[in-house]
Amino acid sequence: MRDETRAREADACDRYVYDKYAYEPFAVTVDLAVLTLRAGALHVLLVERGQQPYAGRWALPGGFLLPEESAEAAARRELAEETGLADVGGLHLEQLRTYSEPGRDPRMRVVSVAFTALLPDPPEPTAGSDAARARWTPYDEAGPLAFDHGLILADARDRIAAKLEYTCLATACCPPEFTLGELRQVYEAVWGTPLDRPNFRRKVLATPGFVEPVPGAARLTGGRGKPAALYRAGPAGAPHPPLLRPSPEGRLA
Repeated sequence: MRDETRAREADACDRYVYDKYAYEPFAVTVDLAVLTLRAGALHVLLVERGQQPYAGRWALPGGFLLPEESAEAAARRELAEETGLADVGGLHLEQLRTYSEPGRDPRMRVVSVAFTALLPDPPEPTAGSDAARARWTPYDEAGPLAFDHGLILADARDRIAAKLEYTCLATACCPPEFTLGELRQVYEAVWGTPLDRPNFRRKVLATPGFVEPVPGAARLTGGRGKPAALYRAGPAGAPHPPLLRPSPEGRLA
């Protein structure tokens, strides 16, 4: 059986070498789900499509892969062309997954390689290329998106939410000196749920190297309480144990 399979594969390769039209052509695109926090709320970078299909609809930035490009190079190029954001703050793009369902693009068979990133303190985007407008949009107000970009966006949020469990990425979304309340807001915004304050504080402070206190520093956070202590990111790259997403009661696992 194994020999027969190898023979069929070899025959298919031979036919492709001599006839590149033996298989239906398809295109490869890249899409980018770039998230950030603004005023304590999760936002996504969207562009308004300036041409068909879906002209006038909001979508994730992206476009077609050029013949001499890698997928990541294409993603960075499209991000710069459509939104004006080019390697902002050493932007780290993480490959999310490949989307290949037939019919996802009305033009032809299109396979998309999607990337995601959580970008701290980004500038305002500037539309360019085939994008009519570009903006940071609250995640909960993104609405129906073109193509299957709603699915890509939901998958991206799940990926970023998981990264907050097993890395110290959340501290990068805070000011250089921050309160534990500000750090908690990052988790609440990405996870989409309120957290138990005492439990969160206990978990963070019990994790070696997660945060470090700023000696003698405090900040008023409103109300009549005493000023809140300030912290900075610690040397740890990942919390041990991980901060798992909360139970329905809002308590960290």
